Amino acid sequence: MGLIELLHMSVFSQSFSPCGKFLAAGNNYGEIALFSLSAALGPDANELSQKPILAFAAHDGPVFSLLSTDAHLLSAGNGEISAWSWAELIKKNVKAAWTRRPNYKSSLEIPEINAMAINPADNSLAVGGGDNNVHIMDLENGVFKSVLQGHTDYIHCLSVRERAAEVLSGGEDGAVRIWDTRTSQCVHCVEVYKYETCARPQHGRWISCLTTDSDWMLCGGGPSLSLWHLRSMSPTSVFPLSGCQRQATFYQDMILTVGEGQCVSHCQMGGEVKAQIPCTPHSINTLAINTNSTEHRVLTVGGSSDHIDVFTNLSYRAFSLRF
Repeated sequence: MGLIELLHMSVFSQSFSPCGKFLAAGNNYGEIALFSLSAALGPDANELSQKPILAFAAHDGPVFSLLSTDAHLLSAGNGEISAWSWAELIKKNVKAAWTRRPNYKSSLEIPEINAMAINPADNSLAVGGGDNNVHIMDLENGVFKSVLQGHTDYIHCLSVRERAAEVLSGGEDGAVRIWDTRTSQCVHCVEVYKYETCARPQHGRWISCLTTDSDWMLCGGGPSLSLWHLRSMSPTSVFPLSGCQRQATFYQDMILTVGEGQCVSHCQMGGEVKAQIPCTPHSINTLAINTNSTEHRVLTVGGSSDHIDVFTNLSYRAFSLRF
């Protein structure tokens, strides 16, 4: 890859291997790179240890979403999802185990896929993107079994509430929709931008990040990042962060969030911003925490750069992996 391509690279997605020893990252050129965390974190680590052990062209368009199952790395490109065997990738064998396309209305339609989420309860995959719908695929047989329709613009993000049998979707239309996976019906629609405490008309109404933990939901984008109680359907905390947030996660007793701005923000549940830790990319798209291995437990952050920052301690960047 040339210097110009590296200069204009954006990392959109990340996923750790089931064993926790490897990190996969997807970029705007449709490539997936595989990094060895064992090598990068080892006592003999050097500059070469921070480069990919494997990089390959996976899709025609950007890889906006990556997920891992027990055996496969799932990647989303323009209008398609591919599965790659982790065992084969680690051996540097690049061949998709399968590729599936949601049932789009037209064969000419190739909408981007922005988000995927696995529902372990029924071993299904929720897929959302440019056709404004959430498609549900049975991971056992690879068949798309239902379509959740209701958004009026494209979908940016998805989250699964396993215990409640619900999928949540956030879109460009400013709505967070809560779907009952048993009936495929929308049971709640929260238009976040209509709440005065959350609204930021200058940034728009779109919802770009969404995550849940039990009865709690985090969402933001155009509106401020806010914490909602899903039983009362009301915001309990609004976080005073200036930029649009692209990914947020619950971690221990706090919230980690990234987006516009060169930092990872550490927030408390009550709404206070506790710390902002500097990063390499000027704008950040993806944040991931490796919970699959205690030995390789790291936070990794990617965005408008060919660098992926690695935090062995949440309070500072240890080093960067590089495409």
